[in-house]
Amino acid sequence: MRRVSRIAVAGVATAALAVTASACGSSSSSSSSSSKSKGIGLAYDIGGKGDQSFNDAAFAGLEQADKEYGYTSRDVEPSDNESTADKVQRLEQLAKAGYNPIIGVGFVYAPAVQEVAAKYPKVTFGVVDDDKVKMNNVADLVFHEEQASYLAGVAAAKATKKNHIGFIGGVDIPLIHKFEAGFIQGAQSVNPKIKIEKQYLTQTAQEGGFSSPDKGENAADGQIDAGADVVYAAAGLSGQGVIKSAAAHKVWAIGVDSDQYKQAALAKYKDSILTSAMKNVAGAVYGLAKSVHDGKPLSGEIRGSLNNGGVSLSNSNPKFAGDKAIQDAVKKAEEGIKNGTIKVQTS
Repeated sequence: MRRVSRIAVAGVATAALAVTASACGSSSSSSSSSSKSKGIGLAYDIGGKGDQSFNDAAFAGLEQADKEYGYTSRDVEPSDNESTADKVQRLEQLAKAGYNPIIGVGFVYAPAVQEVAAKYPKVTFGVVDDDKVKMNNVADLVFHEEQASYLAGVAAAKATKKNHIGFIGGVDIPLIHKFEAGFIQGAQSVNPKIKIEKQYLTQTAQEGGFSSPDKGENAADGQIDAGADVVYAAAGLSGQGVIKSAAAHKVWAIGVDSDQYKQAALAKYKDSILTSAMKNVAGAVYGLAKSVHDGKPLSGEIRGSLNNGGVSLSNSNPKFAGDKAIQDAVKKAEEGIKNGTIKVQTS
């Protein structure tokens, strides 16, 4: 095993960007097969596959690895109100079945990954959005979410016609505080006096902050009624409700994690999706699978940033891409973050 620094991930991120049944939940497998390896064992976070955001980005990385290496990977859904013991059981079943690497999608998997990785030292594990599992066979797949969120804040401040925007976080936790901090700092860099609505849907993930579109829609309705005309949500599946509300009120929404303008399930709302603050979860999943396939499994902290392509701001909406004022402001901010003249806050 080899430990890698956050700088060394750049090569992996570049390569990844070139490709853009358990007792504890349901699962599915890809159609490809391989005599060499079964491929990735992917265990989803709250909300599961179909969130058009975080989990779906992880699945895209699995699909790419299956296509390139002839794998038949397995992805497993979470259960409602499950415990760490349930996650441990799920990961152990994937390990016993021969999947490698095994990746927990979300910080909630950290305790389970730590426990199971100790039992299977020859298997590579990954945990997305947690950097505290320090083991030789574990890759901590993390991101500078605040950097992409800063760019989203710049875009929001340039796009608003009311100097009034909003942020909706799924759960009131440090990870989502990074999204909020970057967004607010970016917006205030354009207009220090801009008005910003802020709300978290729940205090814990178990209350549905990442998995309740209705909660997201209600929160967005309230912020828009208060005057916000651009709303950014870092809320997983709940963000779909925010986008729905924005479309109904004919204001802008900013998506998260995946390029939500391109998501089929959100197609009827896409004209209201200004941009998305993206994390290359797909690249991280694929990159870890590639390292295992190549016989050089990655471990340690692997952090995506603007500099290595691990985070970015989407440019799919023609109205966003064609707005010179927004584009110039975003480009200037991105250059500042990359060269270090802009230090983005995380809380």
